[in-house]
Amino acid sequence: MRVMTKSALRLLAVPLAMLGLLFGTAAPASAHAALVGSDPAQGSVVKTAPAQVRLTFSEGVLLSRDAIRVLGPDGERAETGDANDGGRGNTTAAVALRPGLGDGTYTVAWKAVSADSHPVAGAFTFSIGAPSKTSVALPAQEVGGGAVGALYDIARYASYLGFALLVGAAFFIGVCWPDGARTRPMRRLVATGWATMVAATILLLMLRAPYANGGTLGDAFDLGGVRDVLDTRPGAALLSRLLLLAAGAVFIAVLFGSWAKREDPVERQDLAWGLAIGGTVVSVGLAATWAMAEHASVGIQASVAMPVDIVHLLAVAVWLGGLTALLAALWSGQRVERATVQRFSKIAFGAVVTLVVTGVYQSWRQLGSWDALVSTGYGQLLLVKVGLVIVLVELAWLSRRWTARLGEAAVRGRAVAVAQPVAAGRKGAGGAGGGGGDASERAGQLARQEAALAKERARKERDGDAERTGLRKSVLAEVAVAVVVLAVTTLLTGTQPGRAAEEGAAQQASAPVAEVPEPLDVRIPFDTGGTDGKGEAEVTMDPGGIAENELHLLVTSPDGRAFDVPEVQISFTLKSKKIGPIPVTLGKVDTGHWSAANVQIPVPGEWTIAVTVRTSDIDQVTRTKVVKIGS
Repeated sequence: MRVMTKSALRLLAVPLAMLGLLFGTAAPASAHAALVGSDPAQGSVVKTAPAQVRLTFSEGVLLSRDAIRVLGPDGERAETGDANDGGRGNTTAAVALRPGLGDGTYTVAWKAVSADSHPVAGAFTFSIGAPSKTSVALPAQEVGGGAVGALYDIARYASYLGFALLVGAAFFIGVCWPDGARTRPMRRLVATGWATMVAATILLLMLRAPYANGGTLGDAFDLGGVRDVLDTRPGAALLSRLLLLAAGAVFIAVLFGSWAKREDPVERQDLAWGLAIGGTVVSVGLAATWAMAEHASVGIQASVAMPVDIVHLLAVAVWLGGLTALLAALWSGQRVERATVQRFSKIAFGAVVTLVVTGVYQSWRQLGSWDALVSTGYGQLLLVKVGLVIVLVELAWLSRRWTARLGEAAVRGRAVAVAQPVAAGRKGAGGAGGGGGDASERAGQLARQEAALAKERARKERDGDAERTGLRKSVLAEVAVAVVVLAVTTLLTGTQPGRAAEEGAAQQASAPVAEVPEPLDVRIPFDTGGTDGKGEAEVTMDPGGIAENELHLLVTSPDGRAFDVPEVQISFTLKSKKIGPIPVTLGKVDTGHWSAANVQIPVPGEWTIAVTVRTSDIDQVTRTKVVKIGS
């Protein structure tokens, strides 16, 4: 990469200083809702079953009917009714639980749409009485993922690309190159941008419901889901975008119709004012459909951030869309004067400065700290985008150098080359005026031949013009990098900002973590006094807590071999609370091995385990041991 000049470094010093100032005074905010609290708390153990589960988010959320599910240890639904809707200004949501829930570990799976229109989801557990094993398997399909998420992201990228082409190319024609309205490449470029935006917006409307609710591609054709989407803020923004694009179609028709065909300078100027006003309204309105429904609309200083976001999007479109228009004109061999390129170069420079200033402000709102630049996915993507923009600035500086080298002689030479086929056609037509039909046909052939030759000469002249060739290549490189920048921007708008990610991580770090008990393993020696009356009873219990346990009892001889006895019994007593003895029914498993499932220990404490072993009809002994079970 070419070393930047001192003036360029001075230019970058201003936004870098602003960045340091802003991050040094960062205040808390969020976008993309993060779960910051719950009742019962994540990982907690409550003594009695709660009446409801309540979630607290970092911003207002929208909930579907099945947004909060509470699943018991056996996987059965434990909630009753639907989750209440937190709404935009309400950061809490709750769902009622069935009465009489048993002890064990319960899983809460939730999904919501944050105020910035992006779906979020998660899950956590809490326990009633004591933790237990759970058979819950959460669905693999999550909100915003799968084939639906991939198509939704493609449509979002296409909408950004269409916006840049539509607004940027139209601006380039209206401000920098009015003669371009009469050329086919410009008509195709603007029409492509408009059609891309229309198709992408319709696809976003259809995919919005399954994208937010974790549905499938088939759900995109559910009209009921589309109706529900239209009642939300993202749906209203997409519908507004379609209506603005309808107005944009009228603008395009006038731009390439009445205005392009006007010959009278006064009439064309009057019509240009109307186009400027209408184009500005449509462009600002289209940019606002993103600002009103995404990151800029939530968090701190939303009233400032939304207009800043609109300006940022317009600057992107003017720069990148204008670059594409300039490339299309240069590549197709159109006559583009030096003044046109210089005018766009100055406008593009202003757009870049605007992008830097607005981008610094947006970065501060979404990150909040320097650490978030490297510790969050949003910050890492932002670093990639910054690097790409620096490459773009370098390429733009190179293009400005090629623009300065363009000579008027080359422009005049190109004008003569373009005029040659016209003159040749007129000469042929004049010479064939009195020759009858054969002469007229011959003149037509000559005119077509002259036109083909002139076109070939123009191509050779274009390729032989080192300055224009260099400019064309540098602009092509700019457009290629710009396509990648738009892709990264699309990923950024769908990524949880650094502030919200750090809030969610802090909430998880502060949540109480349920202690998992260690399996109980107790060895109790015995001696019944009879023949082969000595041995050891090994009692193991898993998980060894106040929940359902699996108990095993193994009787071994002094040499460690398992052996059978006529009878063995075990019971549990909590003397401090006068509970017990609680007998356990054992089942024979193998030689000297007995077991029992679902052994319930009701409360924690110092429990006395009593093991009775009978080795003959008259030889029997009971031995005890005190162990701590539960906290």
